[in-house]
Amino acid sequence: MFKIQTLNKISTIGLEQFHFENYEIASEFTAPDAILLRSADMHEMDLSENIKAIARAGAGINNIPIDKCTEKGIVVFNTPGANANAVKELAICGMLLSSRKILQGAEWTKNYTGTDLTGDVEKNKSSFKGPELMGKTLGVIGLGAIGMLTANAAEALGMRVVGFDPYISIDSAWKLSKNVERAISLDALLSQADYLSLHVPLAKNTKEFMNADRFRVMKDGVRLINFARGGLMHKGDLIQALDNGKISCFVTDFPDDALQGHDKVIALPHLGASTPESEDNCAVMAVNQLKDYLENGNIRNSVNFPESVMPRNGGTRLIIANKNIPKMVGQITNVLAERDINISDMLNKHHGDLAYNIIDIDDTIAIDDIDKIKEIEGVIMVRLIV
Repeated sequence: MFKIQTLNKISTIGLEQFHFENYEIASEFTAPDAILLRSADMHEMDLSENIKAIARAGAGINNIPIDKCTEKGIVVFNTPGANANAVKELAICGMLLSSRKILQGAEWTKNYTGTDLTGDVEKNKSSFKGPELMGKTLGVIGLGAIGMLTANAAEALGMRVVGFDPYISIDSAWKLSKNVERAISLDALLSQADYLSLHVPLAKNTKEFMNADRFRVMKDGVRLINFARGGLMHKGDLIQALDNGKISCFVTDFPDDALQGHDKVIALPHLGASTPESEDNCAVMAVNQLKDYLENGNIRNSVNFPESVMPRNGGTRLIIANKNIPKMVGQITNVLAERDINISDMLNKHHGDLAYNIIDIDDTIAIDDIDKIKEIEGVIMVRLIV
């Protein structure tokens, strides 16, 4: 029986993917086998030695201590693409809000205190005038699942779309509209865009990468849309760019005290994935990834372990994580050979400094033999799946 601890409210449709005869689910466990969460902050949380995996029902993983998990051999999953359509729709909405002064016009109408609303509408509507999207150039930075959908949707609205992503996946490239142009560099994209939409993860090399140097390259009056992560922006440089007119409007899903009340900022309360469809999709994807790992040792969409999938042959399976250093596989297989244990199938993958092995064996294996593998210097985690 696997114990799954939930740190947030998880979609019922997602939880129903668990077979309840094999899984116990609760918000409180002292030593769960796995953790399922959305936005709960785990950085100050004690991680018991029993935790084998953590699944985030969403794409962002900055609320999870990834390095700490890796050291303990805990596989961390996320669900890229499960909420892509929801975020794409809001990104398109953000572009419209940045142009047409829709919110300002609605607020004026809501707060109207005069006596001739119909007449005053005609007198005042010009103050809410804004440009159409058709024919304008959209720059999309990051062409993953969300960026690709945003680029395609904008192109369908009649925009010229230029994309930049040096790490675009084959899957995204296949799905990207043939009319989306490829920028040769980030500066080349920034210099021609009327609208910019950010779709990159927050990492050490992207933190505050939208700063004064980037803003200087942009066209005057550009409209900037950020539904990726708040940390991508250098707040001080952004405020200066808003004040001097370099950026005419900034639409973000990440409200911030420093930007609160600025008349050129439209801040939404992190609504990107807040649709019932998105929450269901993320939960289903997260649960199925957890199940496949706990039951079969397969890894799909992990942020700290390599993609590793091998069909089950119905027998006993060993999964082993180790430091990616020479002679590790030989030492592991030698332990099995010394016990006359035959390997029927094997998969070895690596991700940076980490390696992961799936080994199917024809025989049973003693606890002493598993302990022998654990004693090999460089081995981080060993699990037996019968």
